[in-house]
Amino acid sequence: MIKLDRMLMIGSAGINAGKTELACAILRKFGDRNNIIGIKVTTIKEKNGKCPRGGEGCGVCSSLDGVYRITEEDNSNTAKDTSRLLACGASRVFWLRVLREHLAEGVSAMLGMIGPDAVSMCESNSLRLAVRPGLFLMAKGAETKIWKDSARKVKKYADRIVVSDGKEFDLNLDEIKLVRGKWGLRKGCTSGMKNATAIVMAGGASSRMGKDKSLLPVNSRPMIEIICDQLRGQFSQVLIGANEPEKLAFLGLEIVPDRVSGQGPLMGIASSIEASSSDLNFVVACDIPHIDMAVVERLLAEAERDGADVVIPTAGTEKIEPLFAVYRKSILDAANKVLSSGRRKISDIFGLCKVKYVELSDAERLINLNTSAEYEKFIEEYRDRF
Repeated sequence: MIKLDRMLMIGSAGINAGKTELACAILRKFGDRNNIIGIKVTTIKEKNGKCPRGGEGCGVCSSLDGVYRITEEDNSNTAKDTSRLLACGASRVFWLRVLREHLAEGVSAMLGMIGPDAVSMCESNSLRLAVRPGLFLMAKGAETKIWKDSARKVKKYADRIVVSDGKEFDLNLDEIKLVRGKWGLRKGCTSGMKNATAIVMAGGASSRMGKDKSLLPVNSRPMIEIICDQLRGQFSQVLIGANEPEKLAFLGLEIVPDRVSGQGPLMGIASSIEASSSDLNFVVACDIPHIDMAVVERLLAEAERDGADVVIPTAGTEKIEPLFAVYRKSILDAANKVLSSGRRKISDIFGLCKVKYVELSDAERLINLNTSAEYEKFIEEYRDRF
């Protein structure tokens, strides 16, 4: 899966769902101040096959040479979707026609033309199976009852379903943000987090760092404050798992001490989840200063879809990330059973729970700051991001 934070992708439930109208509205809002490239993707099931739209078709499928074809729109005065995108503010507009089984190949060729750092807006459903954009919206007509097949396959990935009556949308365009070339929704606009609690674990000894990691300065601010600011407004509740509440009182958040001190992170997780007001809880360590909210949303979505007690991201076959994971309240019985037996590892509860593992891509790998060298490297590389 190709990760493209600089792409806003718009899919649709069916015909006349308002997809291009939505794209044009967003281009009118952002196009003047940003160099946005418009992309239309048409996936073809089989060359010279029956038109999926019925009838004789438009000739798109039968005219394809090779496995994909990319053309650039140069006329903004026609009724074609590509012309409309150009007229509404896209700096350039391309049309990618590609055989479905060669979608990744076609996208790679497209990126080679526009550059990997280009800010783009793309109309497509099927492309979401090959690309994870910074923001994925799906347009749906107010009267739409049945979703087409390509839409049903990617509906679960939508950051927002936008309903249109043909003239207006139920999305306030101010909710969309484009910051430093990356698309997203403003705080409070994503749905999954609103039903969950975020728990920041700050009760560790920081033995490898040699000093309290939670208070290490990042651009003159404590690292834990940087973390909490990314979580505020996103979740229904934010808790801090720590045993020295006075030290972290400046955060203005509820601090939950361990029920029994000295029993490790599993006790901290169990104590905080017991105090949580939510069934789903995103747990993050205080040494992970950058939180990829798209990854968090994916973990929460997996928990809701799969009914798992624990959703753990993995980096390869060896490394799991239990302190950047989602836990249900249902783990409490298992956690208490393990702790009462004298065991303290988080992984000791996995055999007693339903666990879902989610593989992270290289671009999604977490940055953990365990040593002074890792901290210094992070400050040098990311000082301008916070």
